[in-house]
Amino acid sequence: MRDLVAGVVALGLFLFALGLISTLRYHHRARERERRALLAAGRRVLAERPSADGLDLFVADDANFYWRGRPIARPTVRVVRILINGAPLATHAAPGHGPADAGEVDPAALDRPEGIAHDRWDVVIGTDAGEVLVECGSVRERVSQELARAVFDAVRADMERREAARADEDAAGAPGSAR
Repeated sequence: MRDLVAGVVALGLFLFALGLISTLRYHHRARERERRALLAAGRRVLAERPSADGLDLFVADDANFYWRGRPIARPTVRVVRILINGAPLATHAAPGHGPADAGEVDPAALDRPEGIAHDRWDVVIGTDAGEVLVECGSVRERVSQELARAVFDAVRADMERREAARADEDAAGAPGSAR
């Protein structure tokens, strides 16, 4: 009798494990389909944040960033801030759209000690239409910080590219410049 009970328990555990495996495969395939659809649309995933519904993706294409399906037009981005517990840690602003010292970001300011494992990390993207809060969360050690840093760095790099292109256009259009 004891062997029969042990066999039934073992069979139950085996079926439970099969159920978990099939669920994991289903979710993995769904994420892969979503990623392929994004790539086919010319978008790339810059950051993935775990959420209760799966993954929230911060995505970019040539014209926009996307957070939770909401487009953020790249040319309208004026300020990007990385926040820890709601306090700005680093800021990058387009010329004329922030404090005079906002243009410089000290990369060392983003390296925080390990003692802040559960602090909340977010990125605020200021556009002409308003601000968008990219919630990076307070997930395990450094995970949220790395997500916030990836979003901040991507937006800042895009802003710097646009600023450099604008400066090149201004220099090319200046009187006495070679064309």
